[in-house]
Amino acid sequence: MSMPYLTPSIRLRKTPFSNRVDRAGAKAYTVYNHMLLASYYETPEEDYRHLKSAVQVWDVAVERQVEVKGPDALRLVQMTTPRDMSRMQDDQCCYIPMVDVAGKMMNDPVAVRLSQDRYWLSLADSDMLLYCKGLAAGAGLDVEVFEPDVSPLAIQGPKADELVSRVFGEDIVSTRFFRHKTINFQGQDMIIARSGWSHQGGFELYLDGSQYGEAVWDALFEAGRDLDVRAGCPNLIERIEAGLLSFGSDITMDHTPFEAGLGKYCNLDRAVGFLGHAALSALTEPSKQIRALEVDGSAVPAINHPWPLHNASGDPAGYISSSTWSPDFNTNVTIAMVNREQWDAGTVLTAKVPGGDRTATVREKFWI
Repeated sequence: MSMPYLTPSIRLRKTPFSNRVDRAGAKAYTVYNHMLLASYYETPEEDYRHLKSAVQVWDVAVERQVEVKGPDALRLVQMTTPRDMSRMQDDQCCYIPMVDVAGKMMNDPVAVRLSQDRYWLSLADSDMLLYCKGLAAGAGLDVEVFEPDVSPLAIQGPKADELVSRVFGEDIVSTRFFRHKTINFQGQDMIIARSGWSHQGGFELYLDGSQYGEAVWDALFEAGRDLDVRAGCPNLIERIEAGLLSFGSDITMDHTPFEAGLGKYCNLDRAVGFLGHAALSALTEPSKQIRALEVDGSAVPAINHPWPLHNASGDPAGYISSSTWSPDFNTNVTIAMVNREQWDAGTVLTAKVPGGDRTATVREKFWI
């Protein structure tokens, strides 16, 4: 059964790279932060093989930025997250769980510190601009909160270093993980960070000014012809192998950071200024948590709703949120939210997969 057609609308914003994405042959799109995101170009398997062997350029402008600027910028950012932001440096990026007053997840962006009083929050798929504006107004903070004209472009894969060196300079390759440097493109300063939503290594360029989008794209493709550079997008297979969680799928607003396995980003002893501190302090021992599972049998179908898990007695044990066939590991790689009583490695569960029950085994860790 085919899925219904997605009707285009001007409410679904294009990105500075959309014309190039269309020209590159994107075969499917999804909607993310009210924008169109290419979901694959060839088949997911072909994209996966190429990502692991060459270099890809991803239009990830859907990772919209919330800019927080002013004397109270750090205070506002800290109000949203249990991660201690006080020690962050001006060239640093930090993955942060953002929580509400009940300690539940609202987003899991990468925070980019540009200076002591200026931050970007590079968002996952949920609206945080109005939330941050509301916090600023309600607390009477001396800060500006707005969406800048900044659009990330990812350069991912084992040949990403070579491509970035050719276009932006050899010194950029020395950038440490989750740190950023400034480059100048056609007279415009932009930052580029060693980061990205894959395990293959690479960078994310924060395009500062939509008018430069197509020129940056063209420069990367011209310089990378002999590297087999291609347009790409976050790959379902590779990101499950690496345990990269998708907000809205694997973790939602019903979960705490501890249930999402993000406890190491919760500095409850130091980050006392965040709104959910009291609530989250009472939720440090979760009754369920994210786990990697192997699901037996042939390739599972596409998942568009959670698949229940049951224990040996037939009782509920959690649910699967992401699953697909891995060509490299010859199994169905899977992300699941599993109850405490069943989350130990080696536990065998039953997955209620469309087409018939499957055996699902809890793994100690993800594949890569």
